Amino acid sequence: MATKAKAPAVHLHVKSGDLVKVIAGDERGKTGTIKSVNRSTQRVIIEGLNLVTKHNKPSAKNPQGGITKIESPMHVSNVKKVDSANS
Repeated sequence: MATKAKAPAVHLHVKSGDLVKVIAGDERGKTGTIKSVNRSTQRVIIEGLNLVTKHNKPSAKNPQGGITKIESPMHVSNVKKVDSANS
């Protein structure tokens, strides 16, 4: 069975630590700092934005289980770098 070929890493207009503004999607208009960048999938994780709910099953590490909110990646085309000198 053939495996899916990985997309080559491309150059993006943002990097980790940059201040960005979301220009599309549910979080439109909000600003945040980039936590991590995945160049092969062209997705970024922004601190405190695009939160999704994750249900955790009880385990030895977490006997209580529960529901947590984590940041989900969004496509790099949905963010715009904010120039700190103009804000």
